[in-house]
Amino acid sequence: MQAVVLVGGMGTRLRPLTHEIPKQMLCVAGVTMLERVVERLASFGVDRVVLSMGYRPDVFLEAFPAGEVSGVEIVYAVEPEPLDTAGGIRFAADFAGLQETFLVVNGDILCDFDISALMEAHRANPGLATIALIPVDDPSAFGVVATDGDGRVEAFVEKPRREDAPSNLINAGIYVLEPEALASVEPGGRASIEKAVFPLLVSRGQLFALPFDGFWIDAGTVDNFRTVNLEFLSVLVRGDGGAASAAEIDLVGATPAGFELVGDSLVAKSARIDPGARIVASVVGPDAVIEAGSLVVKSVVMAGATVARYAQVLDSIVGVGGVVPPEAVLDEGSVLAKGAPIARGDRLVAQRIPD
Repeated sequence: MQAVVLVGGMGTRLRPLTHEIPKQMLCVAGVTMLERVVERLASFGVDRVVLSMGYRPDVFLEAFPAGEVSGVEIVYAVEPEPLDTAGGIRFAADFAGLQETFLVVNGDILCDFDISALMEAHRANPGLATIALIPVDDPSAFGVVATDGDGRVEAFVEKPRREDAPSNLINAGIYVLEPEALASVEPGGRASIEKAVFPLLVSRGQLFALPFDGFWIDAGTVDNFRTVNLEFLSVLVRGDGGAASAAEIDLVGATPAGFELVGDSLVAKSARIDPGARIVASVVGPDAVIEAGSLVVKSVVMAGATVARYAQVLDSIVGVGGVVPPEAVLDEGSVLAKGAPIARGDRLVAQRIPD
């Protein structure tokens, strides 16, 4: 089975973390988002993944120069210009020569869905595309779907007002497609699968859907990125150990001498935690430094970042290489990037530095 994974976006919802790093190359509990997506696909028999790329393809190529991720062959399909979702899928499919049924996955979606059930549903229906659905409380920020009793999609409404939504089931960003589903997309043309392709397939009765329950998150926003890092161990890492068994990561289960650890935290082996520091239910990445007297609570301190003496990081993110100076405070979903202009004792509340 082959899959197209969409990784071409600029990650604007995750700025400033994505000024230099594509969002799929950011780590979720110690492992890149891309690896997590590909590992999930591999567990359902996907053996070749085509990356539909645009923003900073060099970062992916440098990280995986052998064209392999988690034992899966990777094909790099770099768009000459932004082609949107349908244009990007068509470009990637043509580039890789996909001529049979294939999967499509948004590269910032993490879930525990049984993807084989989606593929089986597609084989059993007469459509050209079958999409995974997930229920949400407020569907207004998503593509909302209504189906009949056979799973045939009757309406596909992109980001409706809450009161106008035909259901609470949204497009989960995981599809099974026949190559013919993209026939309306011009080769090399720009088109949206949500706004152009899916509505056309609905009008022809060729779009089907399958609802899922379980864990699902769009990790492409700051709040969701922090949430998925903090919840990953309890929600996505099952009995097989998953990410916690990766060579560079230690799941700290007991309080090491010299500093206090409260709740489930994930600390990289190469991180330095000084005596007197306190870490509460947080993720600390490789080569990060948490200095004496500092406090990190429900936060993500990414690779190479420093939380200096007596600083506090509360419900926030310190980006790769970011530095929280002594006695400074990050609170309420703040994000601090590398080189951010913050001084000793400053307090950030719900801010992103730099924008």
